[in-house]
Amino acid sequence: MTHRYFSRKTFDFLAGLAENNNREWFDTHQQEYEDVVRTPALEFISDMANEMPAISPHFRASAKKVGGSLMRIHRDIRFGKDKTPYKTNIGIQFRHEAGKDIHAPGYYVHIEPGSCFVGVGLWHPDADALFRIREAIVKNGDAWVAARDDRTFCKHFTLEGDALANAPRGYDRGHPLVEDLKRKDFISLAKLRQANVTSNNFRPQVVEHFRLASPYMRFLCKALNLKF
Repeated sequence: MTHRYFSRKTFDFLAGLAENNNREWFDTHQQEYEDVVRTPALEFISDMANEMPAISPHFRASAKKVGGSLMRIHRDIRFGKDKTPYKTNIGIQFRHEAGKDIHAPGYYVHIEPGSCFVGVGLWHPDADALFRIREAIVKNGDAWVAARDDRTFCKHFTLEGDALANAPRGYDRGHPLVEDLKRKDFISLAKLRQANVTSNNFRPQVVEHFRLASPYMRFLCKALNLKF
């Protein structure tokens, strides 16, 4: 069954927050945030809990206000120069059951005026995870290329993220897959339009994108000795 979660009002709120990123404005618009951002996001996550087992039974959709799949809107301003208190996007993550933070394999939905996308993979994996993935690429290069270059996957997703300038220490700079070995992130993104996000078919579109990413996610999970 299709269902509309987000609307133009969602994007209007996020745009307004970007222009007025302060506690006074947010407090004044707290109910609007609940109505057009948090409540529909939690409804989406709750419905995705019924969809995720068919994609992989090892990724979790948790519709909790705090500590679940919906990323908190408050920014951590302790260490950065940017002291604006709020994120101006909706971030939703479906993490692997073995993962405790965003550095584990996961599926991701990003909603922001002018920048909506679905993401899969690992962002900033720790040193151990990064080593395991690189070793898997070296030892199972054909499987990696098959997952990375899967025709349907490539039609929708693009590999993104940071990379080293040179081959990582201990790896041959002449290796045929050296560009992949240089990667510090193993994320792939599929862009969405605002019209996709506000349509009745948003959830089926997200589910289909996640399904198309199965070869890529299966390789990463296997590299990390995780169930897919």
